[in-house]
Amino acid sequence: MNDHRKSIEKAISIFWGTRKDQLENQSVKDSGTRGAVTGGKQLDGFVELFKEIALDVGIPKKCIYTKNSVLPGYFRPTKEWDFLILSPQNQLIACIELKSQVGSFGNNFNNRTEEAIGSSTDLWTAFREGVYNKSAIKPWLGFFMIVEKSTKSTSPVKVSQPFYPVMKEFNRTSYLDRYGILCERLIRERLYDNTALLWTSNGKKITFGDVKPEISINNFISSLVGFLSGKLSFFKK
Repeated sequence: MNDHRKSIEKAISIFWGTRKDQLENQSVKDSGTRGAVTGGKQLDGFVELFKEIALDVGIPKKCIYTKNSVLPGYFRPTKEWDFLILSPQNQLIACIELKSQVGSFGNNFNNRTEEAIGSSTDLWTAFREGVYNKSAIKPWLGFFMIVEKSTKSTSPVKVSQPFYPVMKEFNRTSYLDRYGILCERLIRERLYDNTALLWTSNGKKITFGDVKPEISINNFISSLVGFLSGKLSFFKK
C-alpha cells in the first residue's frame, strides 16, 4: 500500500467527505442512509487513482472511460461499469467494478455478492459470444470494494441453516470476514482477474487498511499494471 499511500488516503477522504455531503443534502423524502447509497460518486477518488495508474503505464487518456461507460451484456441489454479501457480499435482491454458498504450489512451483503457474481458472469458470457469486437484477447476484469470497519461488520453473525449446514468457512464469521471470502473466491473461480478489499472507519480520524494480503489494493494495482504493460502494442499507431 505504501507505493500509492497518498493517493489512497486522498481517495478514502473523498469517499467519506462525499458520503457526508450526500447525507446532509438528501431530500426529506429519503429515509435512513438511502441518500448516501444512491449518490454514486463516493468512489470517484479510486476511479481517478486507477486512471492515473493507467496513464502512467502509457494508456492514452482518450482510451480510458469513467463516464457513460456502458457495455452490452448477455443476460441483460447493458451494464454501466465504473472504469473501462478500450483500444483505438475498440478492443475491450480492462474493466473494473467498484462497490462500497457502510452500515446495513445484513440487508446488503447478499445483494453485493449477487451483483459481483452476476456482473462478471454476464460480461464473460457476452465475451464468449463475441459481443466485444469478436476478439480472442481476454480483457482484465477487476472488482474493488470498501467496507466500513465497525462493531457490526467485525462481530460474528449467526447463520440460518434449517435444512443443510453451511460451509464451515462461514461459521462464526463477521461480514468483513465474509467479504474477504467472497473476494478470494471470485478470483479462485476465475470470475475476476483480481479483487481488492479495503476496510475503513471514520471516527476521531479516518483510518483504513487491507483485509488480507492476498486481496490487497497493491496486489490489485500490480495485477492491473502488469496486464496493461503487456497490452501497450494495442495502443500504438
